[in-house]
Amino acid sequence: MENILIFGNSSSGKSTLAKELSLQNNLVHLDLDTIAWDKEIVTQRAKTEESEEKLQKFINENKSWVIEGCYTDLLKLVEKYATKIIFLNLDVSHCINNANKRPWEPHKYKSKDDQDNKPRYADKLD
Repeated sequence: MENILIFGNSSSGKSTLAKELSLQNNLVHLDLDTIAWDKEIVTQRAKTEESEEKLQKFINENKSWVIEGCYTDLLKLVEKYATKIIFLNLDVSHCINNANKRPWEPHKYKSKDDQDNKPRYADKLD
């Protein structure tokens, strides 16, 4: 049984690494983005209690998993179940570059255009 928790800044490569580890080790993959955000309002967090319930249900129903994200409140719930914890510590410029090259994420945005029209990370640094 292997339970891996991956955390780090947005666009540090968490999802990419989690997908690779999931395939290599036959682990169920949970991206915390899928439970942390409101399904109707993409820019709004879901109720904490709902996210925590979904996370606990996932942990209870899966013996081996990889969970990744950057939400401290949810990471704290997962850490006691993890057999391995990986911190991806890329510098900000690499994360910004990765974010600006990211493919469409249908679990977060209705269309590629919606995603591409969001404010760019680099714009926020100016």
